[in-house]
Amino acid sequence: MIVGIDLGTTNSLIGIIEKGRPRLFQTSEGTSLLPSVVYFPGDPAQSPVVGTPAVEMKVSFPERVIYSAKRFIGRGISDVKDWQKLLPYDFSGSSEQMVRFTVGDKSYTPMEIGALVLKHLKTLAEQELGTEVKKAVITVPAYFNDAQRQATKFAGELAGLEVARIVNEPTAACLAYGLDKKTEGVVAVFDLGGGTFDISILRVSGGVFEVLATNGDTALGGDDFDHALASHLAPLIHQATGFDPMQSASSKASFLSACEKAKRELSDQTEIVFSWNHDAIVFEHRLTRGDFDEAIYPFLKRALLPCVQCLEDSKVSTSTITDVILVGGSTRVPRVRAFVKEIFGREPICTLNPDEVVAIGAAVQANILSGHTQGMLLLDVIPLSLGIKTMGGVVSKIIHRNSTLPISATEHYSTYLDGQVAVDIHVLQGERELSKDNRSLARFQLKIPPLPAGVPKIEVEFIVDANGILSIRAMELRTGQTASVTVNPSYGLTDTEVESMLMASFENAETDFNQRFLIEAQMEAESLVRATQKSLLQGSHLLDPDQKAEIESAIRRIEKVLPTQEREEIKKACERLSQATEKFAQDLLNHAVKEALSNREI
Repeated sequence: MIVGIDLGTTNSLIGIIEKGRPRLFQTSEGTSLLPSVVYFPGDPAQSPVVGTPAVEMKVSFPERVIYSAKRFIGRGISDVKDWQKLLPYDFSGSSEQMVRFTVGDKSYTPMEIGALVLKHLKTLAEQELGTEVKKAVITVPAYFNDAQRQATKFAGELAGLEVARIVNEPTAACLAYGLDKKTEGVVAVFDLGGGTFDISILRVSGGVFEVLATNGDTALGGDDFDHALASHLAPLIHQATGFDPMQSASSKASFLSACEKAKRELSDQTEIVFSWNHDAIVFEHRLTRGDFDEAIYPFLKRALLPCVQCLEDSKVSTSTITDVILVGGSTRVPRVRAFVKEIFGREPICTLNPDEVVAIGAAVQANILSGHTQGMLLLDVIPLSLGIKTMGGVVSKIIHRNSTLPISATEHYSTYLDGQVAVDIHVLQGERELSKDNRSLARFQLKIPPLPAGVPKIEVEFIVDANGILSIRAMELRTGQTASVTVNPSYGLTDTEVESMLMASFENAETDFNQRFLIEAQMEAESLVRATQKSLLQGSHLLDPDQKAEIESAIRRIEKVLPTQEREEIKKACERLSQATEKFAQDLLNHAVKEALSNREI
């Protein structure tokens, strides 16, 4: 048996397909939603508490309750330092390390928090099924990078689960709505959860799901709506009472809980009375849906650019889209639904519980992997291009963005310098042309025999599996020497890298390509000069003084124009040297042939 799990920022769920219908396992509170919250008691002998009982400890022991841990998966402390003032618990780590949550004298990684939630879900399923659960399908946002996917898989393993598949949440949503039964269609999935936003466009044809494009924001969700409302109300409370509700961990926790409650109420009502009590402070304020909509709009606008970019990448227009699906609890907010209708020009589908739709889809995928569902195929795509750094700091892309998964691709390279005994394989992710503007994933070395430049034949193979996890293998074809690496969990991308990487590639396209062409011209010129100088040492006796002077003049011309960074001038200088050495190259080749054939019979 394989179970389907939606490991969410706010809530997590687990389920299976039973007799052709989804079955989501219930918590002791009688709901399918398990809050992704963990409370660590002060007594080390006591086990961590997961779910609703942990939520109830938020106000009393805010520094011992960890929530929204999914937002930290695959991130470093430098990525999330701005969140410190918004969250009541402590997290730390150097800029080169992943985040660690500090509770008492212990610290925990986001994967360990996720593992505790997954373990609790596993127990819920085992109690209802009466059998051990060993395998699971776990969903992740489509825009999760390699480090975040690996970290999610690692969390599953820590919980005692073999992760049979990592599935993109939008793909799971399509499965839940049974869109595989459509003969033909193009579906947009707008997924706004507690901490992440995804937009994906899929083509459905004859039971085959193909993700045409995906985009999103890994740090945008309902939590931001809570904080937006808190930022709107905090000055009013301070003005009325003289107390800043964000100044202590305890008041911050209770205040954010009150803001979350108000958000939920305003999704059903147009006006409420916001009430917050803390110690001796009592504050009440009439709050309208319009106030809330105005407070959250700056965050909601951040979803527009990924939607536009996703439409452009998929090469479809809004008129082509047949269905728009809403996923995630934050899509209950009326302003969000209106926003989606404005973008896509049609009423979105929201007949299923938006909190449960991804978990149902995960259960359908688990059913497929269990062999109980036939005639359905899922084709996800890779969100950002993958490649390696080559000489001059230029990126050679091996797998391009929006390639269908799983995928493998191979490219061949050689050395730049004579006598190299190793090559540095530097793996990069991103859309820019220069390595410095992309994200570093991994580095490893391949040992090679010391041979002249251009002689070694190096094959580099990239393999991205169905979970979106990357493996790289490099081989020197003459000797069979190999080296390989799998991209392991790291502290991941910064907010800026994740959210602006794609747009930066478009905004800087002209500059990037000009810089790339310049570097390539410089590399070609330097290589040409080096090869010519080497040939002069070997065969200068074949040249008359005028020829030699012309070649040396052409070399000096290249050396003079190289620092100017004028690409056209560099190309002209290279052409001049090529013309000057044309006869010399023929004479050198003829001389080498004569030397090789001396004292031999043909």
